[in-house]
Amino acid sequence: MIHDSSMQKNILLINLGSPKSLDLKDIKSYLSEFLSDKFVIDLPKLLQQIIVRLIILPFRSPKTRKAYKAIWEEKGSPLIQNTNRIAESLIKETGWNVKVAMRYQDPSIKDSILSFKKKRANDIIIFPLYPHHAMSTTHSTKVEVDRIIKKYYPGLRYSIVKPFFNHPKYIAALSKQLKPHISEKLDKLIFSYHGLPERHIRKSDKSEKHCLQSLSCCEINCDEAKNCYRSNTLNTSRLVAEELNLNSKQWMSSFQSRVTIIDRKWLKPFTDIELKNFPAKGIKNIIIICPSFVADCLETLEEIDLRARETFIKAGGKNFIYVPCLNNDKNFINLLQQLISEI
Repeated sequence: MIHDSSMQKNILLINLGSPKSLDLKDIKSYLSEFLSDKFVIDLPKLLQQIIVRLIILPFRSPKTRKAYKAIWEEKGSPLIQNTNRIAESLIKETGWNVKVAMRYQDPSIKDSILSFKKKRANDIIIFPLYPHHAMSTTHSTKVEVDRIIKKYYPGLRYSIVKPFFNHPKYIAALSKQLKPHISEKLDKLIFSYHGLPERHIRKSDKSEKHCLQSLSCCEINCDEAKNCYRSNTLNTSRLVAEELNLNSKQWMSSFQSRVTIIDRKWLKPFTDIELKNFPAKGIKNIIIICPSFVADCLETLEEIDLRARETFIKAGGKNFIYVPCLNNDKNFINLLQQLISEI
């Protein structure tokens, strides 16, 4: 493919992050950095560190290592490998200068910014690979990017791509991933999103009068809903279901990956509980997709495709179809290209 060098762009794709290896010290290093983010565990620093260092790291690290071991690739972390494949596909399609960074661990945002500085790239586009607004992802990433650029490359001009939870091309890409699996045998399509404490939803509501104040708050078209993670996710589900011509009984949204040691009030319904109860309700043929992740990772490959599958089948389920993340699907790459070109 021939690319116009005059249209060259400098792009930094940012994803969440992953341990450097399966060594327990690397698992602990990753969890410590991730969970010490004030936008992830948003508690007073002393209390946060007591929970992280005395409770989570000693007890959760071995379990996390076992989970990563079940899905680790020959070249390392699936999240990093899949994000690299996204970057490679975007480069192939556009000829742009595309780098990858992780919010936590390596490749770091700092090293990526310094690399742009070394190449004298003075104008870049930052693309956080999160479809939905959340203080623990989009906001945390923006704050860290702002901090690093101010400290290490203050003359850099940069723009940040906004979440794309309702973009027509995102909805179309998800729908095309799902469509081959939709049949008359389907009992339920589950959109499983990463969970958040309800506290995060309320703290992200600047009006302090809207989010989680009623059962229908996410159905109201307002600025608060547009910036609300729960509203974003429910809109993604609804739009994809409409694209697939599914009725309300054929699909649902749920939330996974909760950590109740920090806060017991998380967004509901819970994916694992729903899957355990489905067969007794006659729901034995399901499809599940995780739209809050654009690249397959621990939460999709191990938590859903392995553990959730086992939970469902043991409870009496018959067919469990996990639909992979968009990864470097051509429709998703086209979406990235359009969003970046519009900046």
